[in-house]
Formats: sequence, structure tokens, C-alpha cells
Amino acid sequence: MRIALLTEGGYPYARGEGGAWCDRLVRGLAHHEFDVYALSRSPRTEAGGRVDPPPQVRRVRAERLWGEPPAGSAPAARIGRAARRVRRAAFRGHFTEFAAGLAGGAGLSADDRGDRFAAGLYGLAELAAEHGGLPELLRGEDALAALEAACRAPGVRPLLGDIVVTELVAAAELLERQLRPLSMPWYGPGELGEADLCHAVSGGPAALPGLLAKRFCGTPLIVTEYTVRAREALLAHRAAGLAPAVRMLLGDYHRLLAGESYRAAALVTPGSTHVRRWQQRCGASRERMRTIHPGIDAARFARAGEAAEAEASAPAAHADPTVAWVGRIDPGKDLMALLHAFHAIRQEEPQARLRIFHLRVVDERAAGYLGHCRALAAQLFPDEAADAHAVGESPVTFEEIGSPGAPEPADAYAAGDVVLLSSSAEGFPLSLVEAMFCGRPTVSTDVGAVREVIGGTGLVVPPRNPKALAEAALDLLRGPERAARLGAAARERALALFTVSRCVDAFRESYLDVVAHHPVRREPLLDAAGDPRPFTTPPESLSPTRLAPTPPRPPWSRTPLPAASPAGGPR
Repeated sequence: MRIALLTEGGYPYARGEGGAWCDRLVRGLAHHEFDVYALSRSPRTEAGGRVDPPPQVRRVRAERLWGEPPAGSAPAARIGRAARRVRRAAFRGHFTEFAAGLAGGAGLSADDRGDRFAAGLYGLAELAAEHGGLPELLRGEDALAALEAACRAPGVRPLLGDIVVTELVAAAELLERQLRPLSMPWYGPGELGEADLCHAVSGGPAALPGLLAKRFCGTPLIVTEYTVRAREALLAHRAAGLAPAVRMLLGDYHRLLAGESYRAAALVTPGSTHVRRWQQRCGASRERMRTIHPGIDAARFARAGEAAEAEASAPAAHADPTVAWVGRIDPGKDLMALLHAFHAIRQEEPQARLRIFHLRVVDERAAGYLGHCRALAAQLFPDEAADAHAVGESPVTFEEIGSPGAPEPADAYAAGDVVLLSSSAEGFPLSLVEAMFCGRPTVSTDVGAVREVIGGTGLVVPPRNPKALAEAALDLLRGPERAARLGAAARERALALFTVSRCVDAFRESYLDVVAHHPVRREPLLDAAGDPRPFTTPPESLSPTRLAPTPPRPPWSRTPLPAASPAGGPR
């Protein structure tokens, strides 16, 4: 079958685990064809380059959600004055509905807001398809006037009622970037409407093209989230220092878009029960959900895991116990709490060491946080020397993965007798799973999907509690037999639940099931003689008793959709 893979900030860009799991998924499904539609979040997304896609990826379409709108997306100068007036009037009507759904107001229930948001969103999509892109309208005075009127309407929240012009301009600019997929050149012949299935590998803007393909072509949509995109956006807006009123508008946009995505999706695949609960709160139907854990390449950690098994046969306490932390530098990882916890550990185990292994720091925010952590470590642990003639050395080291001390992530995990996760916020804790593959005993804070991932194979403590983190780590450092048992059990759990093959098999089954229950009605492809070409329709879509309703005629289509066959009859 032909699958349209919809991404934002991940695959095919060579950055982060989000792109890596997509690459593993595509390579694991070699018998399917993939078209990749990628949205770039920022210049940093593109700076790392792209991975080389496998042969089953037929093409890659990439557009940006940052910077100026792409050239050719503003057609106002190419149409007549009367047509511009018609287009502008239609835009005002649709955007007014959209803004009313965002802002809410007196007499609007949650369902009413969702309905008005969706009506405005699809109206804008039809307008973009019929008359060209929307960026200049979304940044124009009509959008600002409609947004201001919605925020000043009776019954809106006071924070929105007090919004000022500069905040309206900022909100309109950010909304234009979020709505840029409506104007993408992805909806013509041979594009998304020709796919048998759309798979959005994250919520947010990545789901927008799938919503349009579902709305106008009947193409079924799968939405996968390993973190809650709406929540992730809220945290990013706060970190960016946006005004509270702007954050509220954008937060409502992401929440309403998530609700519409879940409503329209044939299947929603959360990566954990933690994400599943968030999705259900945003309107996802329990009957159309399937939890699929991300698949991690266990072979990268096999050597470390086997070495841990050998050590477990004769566990013993080390003279200089080592605690390890592995991950990317971010305030949400709460390295401050980690350092304070290690300070308490040193009071009980003076020979203990802390090795912090981090990924390469690529942005100023992470670099600033790393500087604060180094300063705190220098304050808590002044350089120590064994005697008057020795060189002083700190018990805390900050090491980049790829350096001589840790050429590979597996080396970083293997360096610790106990691996700690000190985060104050997490989605799916990939570093914890990697530590489990290495057979290391772990102590983690109870955030995100940590408890679900670790099961009973590690210790879990409350977040932002250095004392509890230190006490649990000391228990494992002083009990090597217990630590070895937990590490071995953790490795068995990881191999049973979080491998690439398990993830790929789950998506293979999901693809077949969705296509069988939601077949796309389209005209058959013909050969040179005018006869239907064989094997151009997935057999899973030929279920005679489960025919999808005929979708509305897509505005970019110039040919009518085929008539619906009677239930149970041939297509």
C-alpha cells in the first residue's frame, strides 16, 4: 500500500530520536511505499542534514514552518480586483469562525467551540485550495480585526479581553506559521489524495495535511504521539517568553487542533498510557486507540547488556561507586536536583563519583543551563586532593557523548553502577529504556511514563526531591545483589516491550486494519488499453461490508468522485 508519512521536525532530518524511530519504521516495512511530507520547525532542524531514505520512500516533500512564507504563496497580485474582493470576503467569514472557536465566549460550550474551530479551519483550507495560499491574508488587517473582535466578545476570559495590539500581531504571525500547511502544494493530483493511508507521526501541524486528505478525499488518518504535542507547545511558548494572552490563544489552538485530529483519525496510537490519558482528556475515543511503544535498536546496547549479565553472576560493591546520568541538557531534566542528591550521597559515600554524560549542546538555552549546572557543581564540590602533593579533582564530571570517555551511549550507561533519571517533566523516557537495555539498575523520578516503562524493575521516587533520590541510590550502591537482580529484570523487560521488531509489527497490523475498515474510494488506474491495472489497490481495502462514506469533493480536484457502490457490492 502507499502510505503518506507526515512529520514535523523529525524524519527525514537527521536530528533526535523522533527521526530515528521513523527511519526504523520505514525500513522495517519494505513491502509498502512511502511518501514523506516533512515540516521543518526551525533552522536548527535543517542544520543537521537529512538521512538517506531507503528505496521504499518514493519521494520527500519538505516545507518550512519558520521564516517568511514560501515564494508563490501570495497570489493576490495575479488575480483581478473583483476576485480579490470575493476571496477576502470569504476569508473574513471563515477566519471569524476560526477565531470565535479559539477565543470562546458567552454561550459557547466546549463542543460549540470545537465545531466553530473545525468549520473555520476547513473553510480556510477550501479557500486556500481554490484561490491560492493564505499567508498574506493570515497576517493582514482582516485577520487582526477578526481576532480582536473574538477576544473582545462578551464572556471571553479576562486575559484575552485585555489583549493589546502588539500581542494580537504576535499571535496572528504565529498562527500563520501554524496554519501554513493549509497552503502547501501537497493536495494536487498524485499527492496526498492518492495515498491509501496518512500517518501523522506527531500531533500539531503534522496532522493538518492528514485532516485535509481525510476531509476531502476520504483517506484514513493515523495519529501517533509519544509526547503530548499540545502540552509540549505550551511549555515551549512559556520558555520563549510569549505574553500570557498569546500563550492562551496558541494553547487553545493546539488543544482544539488535537481534539479535531483525534475525532477524525481512524486510529490514535499513543506511545504510553501517560499520553493516552492526555489524549482521552482532549477527546480521543477509547475504541479507536492502541498503545504502541516506540521501538529502540537493542543491538546498540547488546554488548553492555551482556557485560552486565556477566557481572550479575558475582555482584560486589565497588571501592569507588559511580552514579551516571545520561541525556540531553534541558531544564526539565532537573540536573540541579541531581547535583544536590549527589551531595547527599557523598556525605554517606565519600568515594562516590557522579558522571554526567550529555548530548552535544546546540542552542543557547541549553548552553546557559549547562553553565549554571557547572557552577553549582563547582560550589558544592570544590576540587579535592588526596594529599598536599596531589592535584585536586572534582567528583563530578560533565562529559559529551562521543568523547573518549563515552564513544557510544552504551559506554555512558555502562560507566555507572546506578543510572539516575532526575527529570521534573518527561514524555516517554527513552534514556531510561536504553539504561534498561544495558542491564543497569535505575532510580527515576515519577514523571511522565516512567512508572509504566520501568514496571517493578527499578526504584521510583517523587520528582524535585533530592533527598529521596539520594536515599534510593544509596540503597542500590550498598546492595549490589539487589541492584544486579533489578538490572537483569530491567533488561528482560526492555527486550520484551521496546524493541524495533515489536513496534514495526504493531504498525504493520494497524496499517492493514485501518485500510481494511476505511477503504478509499477512487477511480482505478488504467493501463494503455484502458483496462484497470492489476494490483494497484491494496487487497485489505476490498472488504465488501465496510465501505467508507463518499467524502466531499476535494476543491483541488477537477474530476468527480466515483459513485458509491451498494453495500456488499463490488467497487
